[in-house]
Amino acid sequence: MSSSLAFFKGKILPIEEAQVNVMTHALHYGTAVFEGIRGNWNKDQKELYVFRMQEHYERMKQGCSMLMLDIPYSVEELCQITLELIKKCGYQEDLYIRPLAYKSDELVANLKLQEIGSDFTLIMVPFGQYLETDGALNCCTSSWRRVDDTNVPPRLKISGTYVNGILAKTEATLAGFDEAIMLTQDGFVSEGSGENIFVVADNHIYTPPVSDSNLAGITRDSAIQIARSNLGLEIIERRIRRSELYLADEVFLTGTAAHIQGIGRLDNRIIGDGNKGLITSKIDEIYQQAIRGNHKDYIHWCTSALNH
Repeated sequence: MSSSLAFFKGKILPIEEAQVNVMTHALHYGTAVFEGIRGNWNKDQKELYVFRMQEHYERMKQGCSMLMLDIPYSVEELCQITLELIKKCGYQEDLYIRPLAYKSDELVANLKLQEIGSDFTLIMVPFGQYLETDGALNCCTSSWRRVDDTNVPPRLKISGTYVNGILAKTEATLAGFDEAIMLTQDGFVSEGSGENIFVVADNHIYTPPVSDSNLAGITRDSAIQIARSNLGLEIIERRIRRSELYLADEVFLTGTAAHIQGIGRLDNRIIGDGNKGLITSKIDEIYQQAIRGNHKDYIHWCTSALNH
């Protein structure tokens, strides 16, 4: 029997008791850092595998440093808290795990990070498909440009930054598209509203560098390693022009929530044959095995949650 619990104020309690005051600084100013971590249920092994948990918390600690969030937990302790909460919740299905470090003092009209206290909380919810499509995505280029590193660093999951992607995603879905592709301030391809982007052309894979205002994605890194090690393909990080997407053989997105998704149409133009491409499918097949602990090459990416 599963139950909804949270880690809050240093202890595990029913999620309805994990409440913050309306004066909480992070609520007003977006002064928080979060992660999205997948727990993937393996029905044959009766085991839940947490995918690349340590890397997620390492990135979160970088974000804490950026926002001067002084939480009293090491990466190893955050991993142990996560495993303990999974066991106590008792879920036997795919999970989305959401740790949040935030400015927790109950005050407004103070913009000095060094003067504001911090805390950490953790929740998890059953979670299936993020992008609602069985085939290739139908996307548009957003009119909203990706926030630049000189504004707020997009390479980290800083809560306030995500308004940028939310505006793009909302614009796209209201216009009937599945997802938005965002450009940098100077017009180069950056990423999706919540995913990194890859372009396949002439048996090479291209992806924008993190310096082009995108997240230092963990699923992005996973796809790169799979393509290189298992498929023997060259991955080239370079700036990508918008027009290159229209002329590509394949375009795909990667993200913890989205997994690996092919793009079939962009701005009403067909990419490739309009379906999920062959290379995208091969990477995704290995990735899907990896996240559930079923691929020997990548078992080190998985942490056993129930039998740990």
